[in-house]
Amino acid sequence: MGKKYKLKTHKSTAKRFKVTGSGKIMRTKGPKSHLRRNKAKRARRSFDRMQEVTNPAAKRRIKKLAPYLSKYSTKASTPGSRGKGKR
Repeated sequence: MGKKYKLKTHKSTAKRFKVTGSGKIMRTKGPKSHLRRNKAKRARRSFDRMQEVTNPAAKRRIKKLAPYLSKYSTKASTPGSRGKGKR
């Protein structure tokens, strides 16, 4: 029987995208920090929300770059969540 290999995750892709419980791939919007003061308040607020990736080709590319993205919960990988229970 042949050896099974682990696929390497493209780390910047894994950081930029999240998968919802229903399997949708979510992304953040673009120009978040640079020249933010010149933008309207409404536009700045819209950068904070995540949007669904709807392009099928982009979905395929993201799944190839981060094959284990949907396998692990996004809540478990948040920084600082370890050991913050009741004391």
